[in-house]
Amino acid sequence: MKKTILTTAIISALLIGCNETKHKDENTDTVETTEGVHEHEMDEMTAETHSMNNAWVNEIKLDNGNKWEANLETTEGVDKMLNLIKASDSKTVEDYHTLASKLNEDKNVVIKKCTMEGPSHDNLHVFLHPLIEKIEALGKVSTTDEGAEVTASIKENLEGYYEYFK
Repeated sequence: MKKTILTTAIISALLIGCNETKHKDENTDTVETTEGVHEHEMDEMTAETHSMNNAWVNEIKLDNGNKWEANLETTEGVDKMLNLIKASDSKTVEDYHTLASKLNEDKNVVIKKCTMEGPSHDNLHVFLHPLIEKIEALGKVSTTDEGAEVTASIKENLEGYYEYFK
């Protein structure tokens, strides 16, 4: 129940934080459908595996073969999160939880300062949704092996940003 409430709050913040109009209803329907699948058709482990495998790259599109134009704050936020990962030397579960907290703060800034609209914005959501889930999962790891695995997946997700956005 807590996971559902937290995920709903994060998704709401994402939608509210972005300066969008018409696309909000379309994205909300997509998010609700995705969440419904996670809650009713997948057990918790399968849902975590789904978000960790970077399947978002199968959903995201380029702008007629070119990278999408992203606002400066989004790119700076992704850079900051990636640098946090690269500088991280997590050795304990608590270290991974601290890293998750820092990543979450930077992710929230990206969401708050989002000014993108249209297809670039829609594709940014494809990138952000699994990142949000991964950061949440990192905050809940119970072993260092699990923390390392989730951190590697977050790093891969963040590095993928540069394949689709400039």
